[in-house]
Amino acid sequence: MTRLATAVSIALAAATGAFAAPALAAAVPAEPLALQCGKLFDARSGKVLGARTVVVRDGKIEQVLDGRAEAPGARAIDLSQHTCTPGWTDLHVHLGSQSSPQSYSEGFRLDEVDFAFRAVGYANKTLQAGFTSVRDLGGEVSPHLRDAINQGLVEGPRIWAAGKSIATTGGHADPTNGYNDALSHLIGPPGPTDGVINSIDDARQAVRQRYKEGSDVIKITATGGVLSYAKSGDAPQFTVEEVKAIVDTARDYGYRVAAHAHGTEGMKRAVLGGVTSIEHGTYMTDEVMSLMKQKGTWYIPTVYAGRFVADKAKIDGYFPDVVRPKAARIGALIQDTAAKAYKNGVKIGFGTDMGVGPHGDNAREFLYMVEAGIPAAVALQAATIRAAEVLGVDDQGVIETGKRADIVAVPGNPVEDINAVMKVEFVMKDGKVYKQTF
Repeated sequence: MTRLATAVSIALAAATGAFAAPALAAAVPAEPLALQCGKLFDARSGKVLGARTVVVRDGKIEQVLDGRAEAPGARAIDLSQHTCTPGWTDLHVHLGSQSSPQSYSEGFRLDEVDFAFRAVGYANKTLQAGFTSVRDLGGEVSPHLRDAINQGLVEGPRIWAAGKSIATTGGHADPTNGYNDALSHLIGPPGPTDGVINSIDDARQAVRQRYKEGSDVIKITATGGVLSYAKSGDAPQFTVEEVKAIVDTARDYGYRVAAHAHGTEGMKRAVLGGVTSIEHGTYMTDEVMSLMKQKGTWYIPTVYAGRFVADKAKIDGYFPDVVRPKAARIGALIQDTAAKAYKNGVKIGFGTDMGVGPHGDNAREFLYMVEAGIPAAVALQAATIRAAEVLGVDDQGVIETGKRADIVAVPGNPVEDINAVMKVEFVMKDGKVYKQTF
């Protein structure tokens, strides 16, 4: 067992008070329930329907009945003042971290167990906010956290974990960025095992290493980034051939590839290389949008992160001097890019890059999408049925017979007033109620 795995096991055991008992408890089916919804958001059509009763049994949706109905053997829950939606999915989070003015020094001061303890709390906050699934795009804690959640050791969303992101030397996910020469020489240059590549063969090895470590999805940093300790936030950092090698190798293992990308050329190379999604997409041009539509590439805007870093860049000392100009310049542009992408017909999924901002505030992305001119119904679809398409699954994202019983309820009608998403009062995942405030 690695030091990280040991640390996570200790943290999770401490959080639950035992190692094995919670896993056994998780095997007990949740009680059958009849959710009597005042309204229901149909993710396929994007329409809000009238009263429906959703019968849940053994973690699945057994029936969806018109009006307010009873179901034999099922306990009724009155949601008549609420709109029920499928559980939401955030396609871009980092549950192992959360930015602060101390973030750049914590890696030198804290142990893996410290980050593991934090991740447990971040996961719970995310689930309580209505997000029953997430794609964690870069973090060594997340595969272990995923397993602990699946075993019932702790509470959190269903996780598709990327593990360590793949970068090039000096790239956005190079773990040695910011190290001085003496320290860099001491530890030696990172390689494919560490997620740093410089050739096609390296690219293949890095994907295979992620498979060995139990990742569910591959994440590459196709351009520079805002928060990495490096000058450029948008320069391309892979060749097309390297991206293709990653995508082709990922396909061998059934993986999809997400590409962090701010700059135009890096985006273009990533799309040509066959990635599933572009994350952030700040300097997306009409040419890139056209190419994305041609290739069927998804766009995950992460408007929340853009606005967050732009605001924090105004505060002296929040970011290091090398980061602050990037945060001010790039962060302010993402919302406008999202607006243009929607108008141009690019496929859009929901993602926040949470971990940049405070976990649990994920739903604010809905508000920013609507501000950008994206209809509320489309924003909700981006976090439900479209997110399932990005993940490549067909058992969630809709409230239909036979699908996972992932259901969120908010007061009022979020299609008429998107602010309702900030008032989540009921959360169910796999048929188990994790939040009910009434």
